[in-house]
Amino acid sequence: MPSKMISIDPSNGKETASYEISDEKKVNKAILEAQKCFGIWRQLSYKERALFLKSIAKELRKQKEKLAVLATKEMGKPIQQSRAEVEKCAFTLDYYAKEGAKFLADEMVETDARKSYVSFQPLGIVLAVMPWNFPYWQVFRAMAPAIMAGNTMLLKHASNISGCALAIEKIIKDAGAPKGLFQTLLLPSTEIEKLIANPAISAVTFTGSTAAGSKVAEAAGRNLKKQVLELGGSDAYIVLEDADLDKAVELCVNARLVNSGQSCVSAKRFIIVKSIRKEFEKRMTEKVKLASYGDPMNEKNKIGPMARLDLREQLHEQVSKSIALGAKLLCGGFIPEGDGAYYPPSVLTNVKKGMPAYDEELFGPVAAIIEARDEKDAMRIANDSIYGLGGCILSKNRARAEKLAKEELQAGSCFVNDSVHSDARLPFGGIKHSGYGRELGIFGIREFVNVKTVYIK
Repeated sequence: MPSKMISIDPSNGKETASYEISDEKKVNKAILEAQKCFGIWRQLSYKERALFLKSIAKELRKQKEKLAVLATKEMGKPIQQSRAEVEKCAFTLDYYAKEGAKFLADEMVETDARKSYVSFQPLGIVLAVMPWNFPYWQVFRAMAPAIMAGNTMLLKHASNISGCALAIEKIIKDAGAPKGLFQTLLLPSTEIEKLIANPAISAVTFTGSTAAGSKVAEAAGRNLKKQVLELGGSDAYIVLEDADLDKAVELCVNARLVNSGQSCVSAKRFIIVKSIRKEFEKRMTEKVKLASYGDPMNEKNKIGPMARLDLREQLHEQVSKSIALGAKLLCGGFIPEGDGAYYPPSVLTNVKKGMPAYDEELFGPVAAIIEARDEKDAMRIANDSIYGLGGCILSKNRARAEKLAKEELQAGSCFVNDSVHSDARLPFGGIKHSGYGRELGIFGIREFVNVKTVYIK
């Protein structure tokens, strides 16, 4: 096992910091502290827990600029998006502080008993295994409902954003939360299985690739641990013939390039009906060419570098293979000279089944345009994927689009005339190889509780 975690600024390839990996002694101490805290934390009222959540939200806003800069330096997120991410975390904490007690209130059920009801009780220590692309949001959207429900949490974050992982722990301590409520462990991925097997861990929440998620699921299943998995996605944006093209192109480009294209629910496949495909791809290509990319600390740049050089190489290989199989490159598609893990905003068209751009998730600023004969064919193509995280339908006929979104599109989140995004007030998660379980909303806070029947004769 390596002795240190190294953080590298993807905008220039320079090392920014190194961190000691948590040894076995530290891991065992953290688990013990989490257990002790759970015994106290679970006894607090919802009102008392809510006060802590509000305090954490306040501390996030207080340290927003510092946290934003750290995220940008560690994984390359454009600085204005880093600030927005911190604010979104604070909003979610406030939301669960306000709504948590209502979501977890006992539910009376009429039976033959004198009194019977459903109660929601915390499970214990929740292990969060999180990715680098939203270093704060991924953690807080899992943590806020879990601790509001009375659980404690251990975080194993991605190794390239150890600074962010430790900053989250410090924020929670600065907010006055009790010792052991939330702790960060700096561990390589090879240690996850061992951690899941520890009898003190009650449940696991994981966000990341489908391949890594299947390993976490296997380990959790073998040890009979409750789990929530939010995995990869290849979201389809279906543009019907009656869509407002100006608005559709604007929305699609923004949805593809958010977070430099490194989001599970960013637009990946653009399924365009034949009658408007040429005009759509012409306008989209023109707009993508205008997208500024470069130094993520520059407020003018909407796109920063990819998080790591190896991720850029993987994306470029997918693009190159798709072109070799017949896809047409309209812009971008090359590795620029100079330092940093930059990749230019790119557009592929003539994308067909059997190409990486059709079958796989493109985790970077590359749009794949797929032509459909008509609405029926567009829905077939959209559902012809191993993924099912999100999807969008663009049409002036809202009733038509709503029916398709509700009844036909196979995904956990289906949006009409807006880009797919997570919202604390709505459940978020996928189907098929995009995972199972839900985060956020009332369903998210009820994932890591014992849904207990109480029956009094």
